Amino acid sequence: MRRIVRCGRRLPAVDNSQIDQRLPEETAMVPLERTARIGFVGLGNLGLPMATALVRAGWPVTAYDVRRKAVDAAVAAGADGADSLDALAGCQVLALAVPDDETVTATLHAPKLLDRLAPDPVVLVHSTVLPATARALGEAGRERALTFLDAPVSGGAERAEQGTLTVMVGADEPALERAAPYLDTIAADVVHVGPPGAGAAAKLANQLMMFAALAGTHEALRLAEAYDVDPKTALEVAHTSTGDSWVAREWGFFDRVAGAYDAADVPVHSRPWSKDLWEIVAAARAARIQLPVAGLLAQTLADVVEGHADR
Repeated sequence: MRRIVRCGRRLPAVDNSQIDQRLPEETAMVPLERTARIGFVGLGNLGLPMATALVRAGWPVTAYDVRRKAVDAAVAAGADGADSLDALAGCQVLALAVPDDETVTATLHAPKLLDRLAPDPVVLVHSTVLPATARALGEAGRERALTFLDAPVSGGAERAEQGTLTVMVGADEPALERAAPYLDTIAADVVHVGPPGAGAAAKLANQLMMFAALAGTHEALRLAEAYDVDPKTALEVAHTSTGDSWVAREWGFFDRVAGAYDAADVPVHSRPWSKDLWEIVAAARAARIQLPVAGLLAQTLADVVEGHADR
């Protein structure tokens, strides 16, 4: 059983054995059963291992990506492959881990896709998108009477395959309750941060903290090296000092991710250290707040990350 954080309290995920003890009016959002078929769209650096974790846990998964090679990899892991979005008709769950807002919107607005899902479907967007996009999708979900969750993830490919990601959920409480078994499969920590849009905002906040630490660590290691301190030694110092961070402990993580993006022909402008930072700046502008560090990083960090990975 994974952990769900609701309003600052850490509670266990919903257990199906509790359903019979509820009053009739409380059973409208019955948690998903593991027999529910999942249509999983987007089989990239995180999507493929997420789909693999779902298959390993016993969920029936139909996987789709615009790249046939990615679909073949999902099939090799036990999923059913889809040649188009049309093949997702009848799915009870639709999960998206596609690159950006435009692809999320285009997928959900594909002709008759949502209308051809099973009745009362659950739709989860794991992509990093703008809060305004997630809010709009939440409104559209209410109009269509479907269960929508703004559910970006963090943790990297290894944790995705292990089913131990962190998920930041923007949804109402009944939606969280209904999707709990699915979330329990992909995540070690599920944090309910608010309504649709809040998940996207929490993810962008996390990205800004991470990328600020990444930029600072790159500069710190250049400083240390300029005075003949080996970067590995400087990192060892940080691990037991106040300069410690996830970035320092996992140094090399972004080199590996950049290599995976190179292998998949993902353009630099679509990679998180570029796309996510520009979305953070856009979200700040929409909220009429100043984030000068984010503005600087949006213009400089991609070159730093790509250059280090190339070396």
